[in-house]
Amino acid sequence: MNNFTGRSRNDDDNDISVALDREEIEINCLEQEDERETEKIELKNNSNSHHFTNDDGAGSTDNNTARMGNAGVRKQLSVFMCCGQNKVKADTKNGKQTISKDLEKKPAFTGIGLVYALLASFLFSVVALLAKKIEGVHSVEISLIRCFFQMVFVLPAIIYNKTGFLGPRDQRIFLFLRGFLGANAMILLFYAVQQMPLADATVIMFSNPVFTAILAWIFLKEKCTIWDFVFTIFTLTGVILIARPPFLFGSRTEGIEGEYTNHMKGTIAAFAGAVGAACTFVVLRKMGKSVHYYLSVWYYAVIGFIECVIALFAIQEWSLPYCGGDRWLLILIGLLGVAGQAFLTKALQLEKAGPVALMRTMDVVFAFIFQFFFLNRAPTWWSFGGAFCVISSTSGIALRKWYINTRSG
Repeated sequence: MNNFTGRSRNDDDNDISVALDREEIEINCLEQEDERETEKIELKNNSNSHHFTNDDGAGSTDNNTARMGNAGVRKQLSVFMCCGQNKVKADTKNGKQTISKDLEKKPAFTGIGLVYALLASFLFSVVALLAKKIEGVHSVEISLIRCFFQMVFVLPAIIYNKTGFLGPRDQRIFLFLRGFLGANAMILLFYAVQQMPLADATVIMFSNPVFTAILAWIFLKEKCTIWDFVFTIFTLTGVILIARPPFLFGSRTEGIEGEYTNHMKGTIAAFAGAVGAACTFVVLRKMGKSVHYYLSVWYYAVIGFIECVIALFAIQEWSLPYCGGDRWLLILIGLLGVAGQAFLTKALQLEKAGPVALMRTMDVVFAFIFQFFFLNRAPTWWSFGGAFCVISSTSGIALRKWYINTRSG
């Protein structure tokens, strides 16, 4: 195999090689054009003094000599140099020149990150629907199953990446808080889904970005503007429209699932879960990139699993579903939860956080659709009004941060 370079060596060397590293590739294309013309002349002169043979014996052989017999190959080399390819290899086999190059992997199309975010929203909504459909199983037990499957799937990734199981010593307290707060937010979400309409619980839980901005201002000293307070007011208005407390709405309880007491319990649980999720995001911001993502998810799964086991023994609510189908639904909740987390992670790797946050508003849309078609419950105008307020607030925050990051970038 003979290598080719853009600069010719001494005539004693019959070997012409091309070293294409990144600095040489970035040379101005006009200069490269001149260099290629020089190369053609030198290659032509060198070829006059040497003869080649192939395996069929058509000519005489000199093993230390190589020449470009195909002008198309030279054109390909020049194209690679202009386009900035990392590695080009010229190989001679049976009298033919072949070129191989390392291509960078690119997504199939530019919107693939948003597609992953949409799939994550769909899967998380399906998980909430399945939690609503299962009867006779406490929300803590559902969370236990979810954490178990999370551990099973994350453990091989931690071993493969050699991240360790404890993390940096100065970050362990934050990892513990991330796991504890995240697990509580998950338990509260499942409890809220069981106590109130699916769409209402999803809307309230989805208000967490607004509380994240406020908590980041308090604990991380991040900048907070008047817009953040406006979005917070809109979010609280949406929560009130969904909760419909009697001291404001009187006895108007149409569209409420079951007793109003359970509806209020679900509202409080969803609101507390949203605040818990916001606290989790603040802790993740505090840790930044000093902790591997798999380690963060590992703490979330392990601490959540331990917390759920202790809680189940304390409240004496451990019970297997009466129906075999419900048992399969529990397993499906665990699997779909892991898949949704994987899609969300991939979306954030390929796309900016702003567009992903906007796509996550589809959680609410899916919740309304599932509630209508699978639970046979039409949402009320109060629910639509509350959803409009909350989605407007979260979308406003995402768009504003996206705009700021685009300008600063």
